[in-house]
Amino acid sequence: MRRLSVTVAAVAAATVLVAAGVAGRNPPPPPPDIDAAVAPTLTTPSPVATTPAPVLTRPSPVPDPTSVPRTGMGSFTTVKSTGERRGGTGTVVSYRVQVEDGLGLKVSRFTRTVDATLGDRRGWTGTGARSFRRTPDAALRVVLASPATTDRLCAPLRTRGEVSCRNGNDVVINAKRWVQGVDSYDSLDKYRQYVINHEVGHALGFNHQACPAPGAKAPVMLQQTLGLDGCTANPWP
Repeated sequence: MRRLSVTVAAVAAATVLVAAGVAGRNPPPPPPDIDAAVAPTLTTPSPVATTPAPVLTRPSPVPDPTSVPRTGMGSFTTVKSTGERRGGTGTVVSYRVQVEDGLGLKVSRFTRTVDATLGDRRGWTGTGARSFRRTPDAALRVVLASPATTDRLCAPLRTRGEVSCRNGNDVVINAKRWVQGVDSYDSLDKYRQYVINHEVGHALGFNHQACPAPGAKAPVMLQQTLGLDGCTANPWP
C-alpha cells in the first residue's frame, strides 16, 4: 500500500515537471485586448454612387415655316375660346379667329398675335372709343389663309396670291405674307402687326391714306405692303 502511494506521488511530480518544462519553452499567450474586441473597426465608408438629377429645360418653340403651300385644304380651324376684353371702355368689337387647315402654321401662335395687336394701346384701342374681344361666333372674322384661298375670299378684289385684304366681314391675312413679310419691313413681327391693323382698320371704316411727306412715319392705312412712298415703316394707327 505504501509502495502504491509513492508511485502515484512520483507520477504526479513528473507530470508537474513536464508541464513546467513545456511552459518554459512556450509561454502562454497574453490576455485578449478587451477594447479591441469590443470597439468597432473604424474605416472610411465607400462613397455612395448617386445619379445626378436631370436638368429640365423648356424645348425651344418651333419657328413658323418660311413657305406655305399655294393652296390649303379649304377648311378652317376656328378658335373656340372667348378672349378677355382688350382696350378701352367704348364700343366692343367682337371678332373670331380662323386658320386654314394644311398650312403648317400654329393656330395658337396666330391667335396670340391677333389678340395682342388688337388689344395694344398703340393700336385701334388707343383713343378709348373701342375695345376688342375674341369670340367663336363673331360676324367679323380674322382669317389666315393660303394664297389661293385668299384670292377666293377676297374676290372680286385682285390679290393675285400676294397680298391680304378685307372683304365684307372677312379680314383675310395672306399666309405667304405672314411667313415671308415684305421688303419694306426689316422686322417680321412688326409687319404682322401692321397687316392686322391695316386690314382691321378697313373693317372699322378707314380708307387708304398716302404718305404725308418724305421721311414721315407712314400712316397705318398706307398700303405699306406695296411700298412706303418715302415714309418710314409704321405698324400702328
